[in-house]
Amino acid sequence: MISDELSKYAEQHTTPEYPFLERLNRETQLTKVYPRMLAGHMQGMLLRLISQMIHPRRILEIGTFTGYSAINLALGLFPSPPEEGILHTIEVDPEQEAIIRKYFIEAGIEKKVILHIGEAMKIIPTLDEIWDLVYIDADKPNYLNYYNLVFDRVRPGGFILADNALWDGKVLDPGTRSKDTRGIIDFNEFVIKDDRVENLLLPFRDGLMIVRKGD
Repeated sequence: MISDELSKYAEQHTTPEYPFLERLNRETQLTKVYPRMLAGHMQGMLLRLISQMIHPRRILEIGTFTGYSAINLALGLFPSPPEEGILHTIEVDPEQEAIIRKYFIEAGIEKKVILHIGEAMKIIPTLDEIWDLVYIDADKPNYLNYYNLVFDRVRPGGFILADNALWDGKVLDPGTRSKDTRGIIDFNEFVIKDDRVENLLLPFRDGLMIVRKGD
């Protein structure tokens, strides 16, 4: 943990949000029951930079919420030709669709993103793609299921990112009965023992697990 003052300093010395991201952030905070599910400025910028470093042709996001992280990931898609870079994003809650599509249009990425509404465990097997980058930020009990479901479709050298890998510190309670916490713990323990990958559990925000599949 770092102090509020240092957190504020870090944010002040990070590229500011685009105006459409600032509007999306504000609308989410004002209108959604659980606005903290939004990635936010700092994490959004980290996701964008990772995507820009990789320049993926195919991204899968599991858990769209209001679209903040999807926009940032899409801004790093392989730029040319336009049809080369596509992001598939899956959101289980149909009530989020209107705000998602609204801000995809504002961000100018609507032609680069395919939004799926429904259960990710059912949708993922229907997507005939090889993924360069996968971002998991959905229901915690299914984290390991999502990992196993996508792994064979991630290209060698590709990346899997998973948000909330520290789960507000609850991962330090191995005896927990919470399904959410148990899901994160089981996922983290599986990844660290998976000899097919290299990984970093980055203690940033609520923890970001960064996994690179071996070549």
